[in-house]
Amino acid sequence: MPRQPGEPRPTRARGSLDYDKPALSALEIVGRLTGRGLQIPDTDRAERYLRHIGYYRLSPYSIPFQHGRPDHLYRDGITFDHVLDLYVFDRALRLLIMDALERVEVAVRAALTDTMSITYQDPHWYTNPDHFRHLGKHAGLLKIVRDACAAQLRGAPDAGEDSLVHRSALEHYLTTYRSPELPPSWLMVETLTIGQLNSAYRNMIRRADRTAVARNVGLTAPVLESWLQTYVRVRNVCAHHGRLWNLGLGVYPAIPNSPTISWLNEADALPERSRKRLYPVLVSLQSILDTVSPHSSWAQRLHTLLQPRPHLNLEGMGIPTGWAEDDFWKRHII
Repeated sequence: MPRQPGEPRPTRARGSLDYDKPALSALEIVGRLTGRGLQIPDTDRAERYLRHIGYYRLSPYSIPFQHGRPDHLYRDGITFDHVLDLYVFDRALRLLIMDALERVEVAVRAALTDTMSITYQDPHWYTNPDHFRHLGKHAGLLKIVRDACAAQLRGAPDAGEDSLVHRSALEHYLTTYRSPELPPSWLMVETLTIGQLNSAYRNMIRRADRTAVARNVGLTAPVLESWLQTYVRVRNVCAHHGRLWNLGLGVYPAIPNSPTISWLNEADALPERSRKRLYPVLVSLQSILDTVSPHSSWAQRLHTLLQPRPHLNLEGMGIPTGWAEDDFWKRHII
């Protein structure tokens, strides 16, 4: 029987082997890497990076330079700096993506609270279960907000106000107003993670409301739902400083078919092999920025980061040759 929408995936079986690998010092790891053919001219420098980054964080960046299993031998001429350079590139990519994600997330929060508060003339619209499809999820939303309020009141008072230091808006509301119990919508959305924001949006019962929110960021409701789901995954990877450039995300942004949504112009600009890579995520972020921050230099900074990278990096991200020539990107880069 096929899995129903919203139904959790079945738990997969555990592996059958016992983990018996010993913990290794940075010096021992350098020796192992050298034995596999990695050129490390400055072992002290390599040890320092391994101590402060960690071998298991750095090791996935070495895989593209190896012949493969079972021996994990390195190709001729590969040095420690090849691996380190890929790690540094991925870090820069994560920071750039987080910059775009921040703008997108803030814009969606604002679109949600402004649309609903103004449409229903109710700053506390989210407390009304009539706006939501699943009452259990709505109760969960209210619990998240109540818990955030309780945590704020349990903590030490925010610093007193002067010309430079101000209390948080949530602190001000809770210590000033007795009712309503929960804060207005524009404070509520600030208590949510992007995953909780996505859940609240998807749970809204009226398609017209979801459409109005999505229109504020230049999208349709189904596309915003899809893209938010992808952004939850991408943001979690970035927040935990994980490898991103060639990671299988497992959830990818829907390709829009509405002419009202900013997207790639050329028919072959997104090959089929690229759709399960990072590239459509980059396109989707710029698509929303076209609406919420049309004069942003984000596309130009992305181009500056990617332009000197070898084909290996672009291929791992699903970025086709000549990607920057598409008018979607070109108008921002030039």
